[in-house]
Amino acid sequence: MIERGTEIVKVESGKSRQRDKFGAMNVFPKLFFSAAAVFAVLVSATDTVATATPSHGGPTTSTSGHPTGRLIVQRAPNFGTDLSIRLLIDGKKVADIPRNQHYGGVLAAGRHVLTALALPNTQSRRPTTIGVTIKSRQVYIFTATWEGDRLALRSSNFYMPTVRANVR
Repeated sequence: MIERGTEIVKVESGKSRQRDKFGAMNVFPKLFFSAAAVFAVLVSATDTVATATPSHGGPTTSTSGHPTGRLIVQRAPNFGTDLSIRLLIDGKKVADIPRNQHYGGVLAAGRHVLTALALPNTQSRRPTTIGVTIKSRQVYIFTATWEGDRLALRSSNFYMPTVRANVR
């Protein structure tokens, strides 16, 4: 039976399979749903808790002798060409991060609050705030990205080399 360039054939298992006009089995639906299932599992396994990476080199204590860790806040490649990110740490402005730049700084070990806001804020969006506990000799990398129309800071294990933004 031929129907719109496809042919229904019986295979050894007794099940009917659909072949296209070139004789190939139509496996796209299976591949599509398998890939979608794998993607869903990977996305659901993503954790918003900061992942610390041991630091190899760089300061481990501040000038006052207190233990420190490193913080990097970078932009996702598709964040927006005309947008910058205003980053505040513990309520204090530390940097405006334009395209192809990142914030890199040393923080005292302990609990800190990171606040990020996309500029210009023409849609009056609220800033995104997350807490992070910095441990001595650890590196914390966050990537600013969009989740719908809201800026999100996501913990990352990957650093995209860019120019360091001017620290305020």
